[in-house]
Amino acid sequence: MNSRYDIDIDRVPCHVAIIMDGNGTWAKKKFMNRIKGHEQGSATVCSIVNICLKLGIKFLTLYAFSTENWARPDYEVRALMNLLKKFAKSERKQLFEKEICLKMIGQKQRLSENVRKELDITIDKTKNNKKMFLTLAISYGGREEITRAVKEIAKKVFKKKIPCNEITENMIAEHLYTKNMPEPDLLIRTSGKMRISNFLLWQMAYTEIFITETLWPDFTKQEFIDIIKNYQTRERKFGKVYAP
Repeated sequence: MNSRYDIDIDRVPCHVAIIMDGNGTWAKKKFMNRIKGHEQGSATVCSIVNICLKLGIKFLTLYAFSTENWARPDYEVRALMNLLKKFAKSERKQLFEKEICLKMIGQKQRLSENVRKELDITIDKTKNNKKMFLTLAISYGGREEITRAVKEIAKKVFKKKIPCNEITENMIAEHLYTKNMPEPDLLIRTSGKMRISNFLLWQMAYTEIFITETLWPDFTKQEFIDIIKNYQTRERKFGKVYAP
């Protein structure tokens, strides 16, 4: 038990995934440009990464930019890409020193060269860190990920590298972006939306879900801790029935 946070450290989720929603709404409520909301949301990211590290949560995956987000106005897309580049560059030293490994899942080829460069530098610099794995889902979509995996497997079947009847769930999972990660134990979505928005569709078959009305820029360490406490009260059966 962690006396400081009143959390059973032996029962913290191994993998937490977060849909960071509400930046634009936050800015609108304050009569600000939407970009200000995204900037404030970046500060929340740093706060939540730090509390995960303290609690011993091994994997944290953040939905930073979806495949659908490319349809947003050009100025907003540019601003989001600049924030990603800034995060990769400004947090590089901190991530390395805190032994956090930065990863990315999604269509890296769609990112501009300067964004890819900064991400790649930080990913490479932190690749040997093992204390925590921070994954940014950028230009990511669950349907695209599964489609990509199916195409890769189909090519192997066509080339007779594997017989069709040997395709298994594990094989499909091995062809996803998340092949070296455990499935999420807990999904948190801020801003109260009751949907998963094309995020980790395959991986969240038995993920516990928590929806909070709090907008992402207002999301605090304390609320995160409270959600972890709620998670620890849940009984995860994975479709099974246990005898009383």
